[in-house]
Amino acid sequence: MPAQETRILYRHIDAPNWNPTIDCYLQDGGYKILADTVKRNQEQLCAEVLKSNIKGRGGAGFPMGMKWKFLDRKSGKPIYLICNADESEPGTCVDREIIYKDPHQLIEGIMCASYAINAKQAFIYIRGEYINGYRVLVKAIEEARAKNFVGKNICGSSFSCDITVVRGAGCYICGEETGLISSLAGKRAYPRIKPPYFPAAMGLYDCPTVVNNVKTLCWVPIIFRDGGEAVSKIGSVGDPGTYVWGVSGLVQKPGRYELVSGSCTLGELLYDLCGGPLPGRTFKAIIPGGSSMKVLRWDETFKIKDKEGNVKELRCPDIPLDGPSLMSCGSALGSAGVIVMDNTVDMVEAMANLNAFYAHESCGQCTPCREGSLWISRITKRICAGGGRMEDIDLLKNIADNICGRTICAHGEGLAWPVQSNVSKFREEYVSKIERQLAGEGMARLDKNSYRLI
Repeated sequence: MPAQETRILYRHIDAPNWNPTIDCYLQDGGYKILADTVKRNQEQLCAEVLKSNIKGRGGAGFPMGMKWKFLDRKSGKPIYLICNADESEPGTCVDREIIYKDPHQLIEGIMCASYAINAKQAFIYIRGEYINGYRVLVKAIEEARAKNFVGKNICGSSFSCDITVVRGAGCYICGEETGLISSLAGKRAYPRIKPPYFPAAMGLYDCPTVVNNVKTLCWVPIIFRDGGEAVSKIGSVGDPGTYVWGVSGLVQKPGRYELVSGSCTLGELLYDLCGGPLPGRTFKAIIPGGSSMKVLRWDETFKIKDKEGNVKELRCPDIPLDGPSLMSCGSALGSAGVIVMDNTVDMVEAMANLNAFYAHESCGQCTPCREGSLWISRITKRICAGGGRMEDIDLLKNIADNICGRTICAHGEGLAWPVQSNVSKFREEYVSKIERQLAGEGMARLDKNSYRLI
């Protein structure tokens, strides 16, 4: 049976006669969950979130309920909730649809979460380039405030909470929660060392803070409505819910597809929903979770354990689309941004393109990341420009190996993992390119039709 979408978070996206106004949202039962939520016990609501086992959809995959559980509620300081809408990962493009087309779903999720953790102020930190999204959110918040869903005495209760939308300034590192917090506080967007700066204890203005992704917060009203146990049974054991897969690159129908976790395979997503490769081409490589994840060869095989603990061999197209399965195959689900490359893509030049991005976006705080990202970018650019040396291949991997685990935030791993996997799995392309350069061909490409960019 062909793969099919199950739209929960995307239920309103591109629906007939739908628009992002509050009137349209109210006609579909919007804010009823919030009105019910403010009458319930806050500790019980947090327990439901913990029970649901919904993991963060921003990339790290940390359980939302555990993050809320770590919140320091006894400090006497105000509690803040921050919605991370700084969607800047190359290959990731799913949060913007909710922001642009269903903003009240996000606002209801933020208000439900704010009540549960007793936050009196919430922030939406939105990517600076999403200028229209910023305007949509500001208008939607004004509409919600006029209807008493945001602001003082929400839905006639004693609970009050406001939302402020803040635009970023185009800095990728602000997607990291402590870098975001520093930026929101008016400081340079430097990620902070954890411990002691766990946001749950010392976040915004050194107060207890919860930072959740757009899609993560949209799950909150669903959990409060259906119960944590019911939500935990949707999809894969240990990784419940749905994921919105943003498929980009060389497929016939790139787009965003919401699927129940583990309900289909990578091949079913790319063939049944995305239409397969472009005519006359074949798939070559996949980055399954945004550009910072390890690349998978399409012709690879992997050994993973099934639910019963039995080890089985799977081809890349047969990998189930859930976090544990992708982890078992040496990559990760990340932000669920699938980047597809076919046989016309030059993997060395594709890597050079990504390396330039990560070198530019390093905040420069940690020496291994600051220097390593620049050297990796310079080396791959040199190879693409015709000046490659055979020792560069091992040098790339050596630099990447020395970045991992030596930085404050995960930007180091995010730039190193693609390099490690690309060099290891497509070494023959590096060798072939450099051999042809040394033979006098200069800027050697796979063929005349090769794409440089992903």
